Amino acid sequence: MGVTGPIRVVVAKPGLDGHDRGAKVIARALRDAGMEVIYTGLHQTPEQIVDTAIQEDADAIGLSILSGAHNTLFAKVIELLKEREAEDIKVFGGGIIPDADIPPLKELGVAEIFTPGATTTSIVDWVRANVREPAGT
Repeated sequence: MGVTGPIRVVVAKPGLDGHDRGAKVIARALRDAGMEVIYTGLHQTPEQIVDTAIQEDADAIGLSILSGAHNTLFAKVIELLKEREAEDIKVFGGGIIPDADIPPLKELGVAEIFTPGATTTSIVDWVRANVREPAGT
């Protein structure tokens, strides 16, 4: 059974980080590329983010983390998706994440990490190619 309609992405700012310019830029780029974007706003808990993704029938969650708490916050979101049997929702993210932390995050289940300098085009292209198979394929 093919899924129809645009790709749905929840863009979220977990934790105490109060800088959301990058998240808003990504949300707009995804929207301008024809995706449905739900931006949760600042200071979201992992529980709020996962609840929103499930309620909105999202295909993916994009996390923007600049606070240094990426290991904890990504892990919690992945854990909650497993608990809620929603592992089909892909998690990707970006922000200030040291290169050494990227392989362990991917092992945990984070599909992709975008670091400073990633273009909006590269992020949109990655989401299109990796988040959901188009209907009819």
